[in-house]
Amino acid sequence: MIHRIVFIVCSISLFACGGEKKEKPQLNQIDSMKIKEVVGIANIEPLQRILSLTPEVSGIVKQIHVEISQSVKKGEVLFVLDNETETAQLHQAQSKLATQKAVIEKNSANIKTAETNLKNANINLGRAKNLFSDGAITQKQLEDVQLTFDTKRLDVESSKTDLDEAQKRLVELSADVEYYQTLLNKKTIKAPLDGTILSVNTKLGETVTSSTVLSDFAPKGPIMAITEIDELFADKIKVGQSAFVRAQGDSIVIAKGKVILAAPYLSKKSLFSDKADNLEDRRVREVRVQLDSTKSLLIGSRVECIIELK
Repeated sequence: MIHRIVFIVCSISLFACGGEKKEKPQLNQIDSMKIKEVVGIANIEPLQRILSLTPEVSGIVKQIHVEISQSVKKGEVLFVLDNETETAQLHQAQSKLATQKAVIEKNSANIKTAETNLKNANINLGRAKNLFSDGAITQKQLEDVQLTFDTKRLDVESSKTDLDEAQKRLVELSADVEYYQTLLNKKTIKAPLDGTILSVNTKLGETVTSSTVLSDFAPKGPIMAITEIDELFADKIKVGQSAFVRAQGDSIVIAKGKVILAAPYLSKKSLFSDKADNLEDRRVREVRVQLDSTKSLLIGSRVECIIELK
């Protein structure tokens, strides 16, 4: 009986000891890992992004001055739309402006003549007053000389008024010339910056509108890799971190660079979401890496972008 009691006590003790066994907490495997780099798929673009060149107004393409891959300078004419009407309006306005300038020159000359006549009339009036004081002329003669003086003075004032009106009209006509010049300029599409023509999307005789993309344009300068980093690692990306790019599935480094921008918010996938019905609920952070070399990279290339988190 005593042996049974001892056995039961021992069994209870062993069960109690087994119940006190505690499970060690498991740390989040990702948090416990020391991540050294983050990889994202990236597009290669100019630092100033690819520009779509569109006309400001509708029209018919009359001239194309560029080809694909052609390097152009800022202000260089790329495309010209039909501009006969605008050219005629500008010439008409310029002709009116030239005529008005001639009118102003004539008014200026009239003022000088009127001022000379007024000066002579003033001299004659002075003489007449002296003669009248000496009794050499009558009151009627003095009044006639005074009337001539007053008339010449009015002539000067009238000539100055005519000049003032002509100058105001000149301002109006100058504004007309600027307006028609602006209309004409809108028919000419010029390079906004130094750069390269990536595509020519129109042809001679085609009717285009303000929404028609005539050409894709790459501004001259550095290039960058634009990638999207999954929200799981987004907070680890910092401006200034070193990075490099390589072809997808390859290990050879094509170019190196640094992170120059990390978006301040998470957004839906946009760069590589090819399907409109993609319902994957993942957020990403846009990151831009300026690259040091452009020799082996084509604009529009899709590469792997590796950001070092050291």
